[in-house]
This record gives sequence, C-alpha cells and structure tokens, in this order.
Amino acid sequence: MIKPLALTLSILAPITAQATVVNGEIIRQSGQGRFEVLDPTLNFTVGSDSFDTYNLYAFDENQNIILSEPIRVDIGGTRGVIAQGTEVASHYVFFDSLDGIQYGFVDFDAPILGIATQRNTMGATDFLADTNVTYIGEDLRGLEDGDDVWIDENLPTRLWVYWAGSSPGDYIRVFTARSPVAALS
Repeated sequence: MIKPLALTLSILAPITAQATVVNGEIIRQSGQGRFEVLDPTLNFTVGSDSFDTYNLYAFDENQNIILSEPIRVDIGGTRGVIAQGTEVASHYVFFDSLDGIQYGFVDFDAPILGIATQRNTMGATDFLADTNVTYIGEDLRGLEDGDDVWIDENLPTRLWVYWAGSSPGDYIRVFTARSPVAALS
C-alpha cells in the first residue's frame, strides 16, 4: 500500500485546460459505446456509476503545473515517481459501465510520464483536479484485478486500456509532459 504524500504545487500561471486529450477509440468491447472527451469547465459528476454507459471517457484536469513535491505513480515515472520540478498536465480517463469489457486507446498531445491506477495514488494527486467536476466514490477509484492500462512503447502519447466495467467502473489519472496546446492559451 502506497502512503499518500503531502503535496503542494506551484502554478506558473492560471491556464484553462484546452484540448490536450487529442483523440481516442474503442477497438473492441461488449456493448456499444464511443470515445468521448468531456468538457471539465461544465458541471458534472464522475464516479460511483454516475454515467453507466459503454463509452470511454477522458477529460483534462490541471495543465502545465510544476510539481513542488514528487508524486508517486503506479505505472511510469522513475521507479514509480515523477520528480519534483517536473512540469505536468493531468488527465482523467474512465469507463463507467455496469458490465462489459473494453479495449481501446486515448491519445494526448504530450508524452505520458506516469499513470495513477490505485485509490491511494489517485487520492494523493487529487490536488491536480482543479475542475468544475465533482468526484464521488473516491474509495472505489482505480483498477480492479484483471484490468490493465499501459503506455504504447512506440507512441508515448498513447494510453491503451483493457478493462472490465463493473460497479462503480474504472477510473485512472494520467500525467503527461507539458501540454503544448494548453501552453498556447
């Protein structure tokens, strides 16, 4: 079990999230769904079966912040850590279905540095959310046994997901390098 780190952050300048989640696609699934990028400036709730669809969802959280403390990740980083001083963009990816299997990908505009896939690492990085989204069911976030996510070894901006939806769904946080799209705003 990973213990959450006490974290603070330094913000270079307030930046509104832009289209840093570039694209995505469901390759195979049981059920009919599509990839959808959500607008985090709108008010919606995520978690605890709040969507109940076969869609693959992603949205941008806080963009282009410099970490004043290291953060722990379950996949990636250097030995599971993204170092203090690293500029990161945060994104939330999820499959909120009562049943079904989904295999697909999500593309970002910058290389993926790490992924939080477990409740504790997600909770320790909640300070990166900074959206109008309401997150519920925090103790049930993350992946279950048999679920898998990975960074494409030939295309480091692509996240692959293979997971089985069940109540309350699968939720992960993806950290990319500095987002060039968000930096333009």
